[in-house]
Amino acid sequence: MDIILLKDMDKLGYKHEVVTVKNGFGRNYLIPKKLAVIANAVNMKKLDKIKDEEAAKEAARLGDYQEIAKQLEGKTLKIGVKAGTSGKIFGSVTNVQVMNAIKEQFDIDIERRKIGMPDNVKEIGSYATTIQLHPEVAVELPFELIQE
Repeated sequence: MDIILLKDMDKLGYKHEVVTVKNGFGRNYLIPKKLAVIANAVNMKKLDKIKDEEAAKEAARLGDYQEIAKQLEGKTLKIGVKAGTSGKIFGSVTNVQVMNAIKEQFDIDIERRKIGMPDNVKEIGSYATTIQLHPEVAVELPFELIQE
C-alpha cells in the first residue's frame, strides 16, 4: 500500500514522502492516527500543491540561510565525548549531537536532517560536516571531538 506521510516517522520516512507499507500497518495504525493518507490521485495533487508552497517558502528564506552560513563560516565546533585511553569514543557522534552543539555554542537552530555526517567519526580528533541549508547554500563546518 502506498501512503503519503503527514509527519516525520523514524525508520519509515519524512513528512510528505510517499512510502510503501504493509496494508495492515497503513490501514490499522497510520491512517487512523492521522499519520498518513492513502496515496491516490486526489491526495497526490494536494501533495504537489503543498510541496510547491513549501518550495516557495524555502526560496523566500534563502537570505536567512545565507546569513546563517556566514555566521558558521570560519568557526570550529567543539563536542565533548567519552573515550577510552586509546582515543576511541564510546558509541559514535550523530547529527543530533552536532545540532545540539551548534545550538549551545552558536545559538543557531538547524534541522538535524540538514547536517551530513562523515562515516568514520569513531576517535578523538578533528572532522568536518557539511550542512546543506538549501540546495544553493551549503557550508562546511569543522568540529573537534574532545575527551570529557
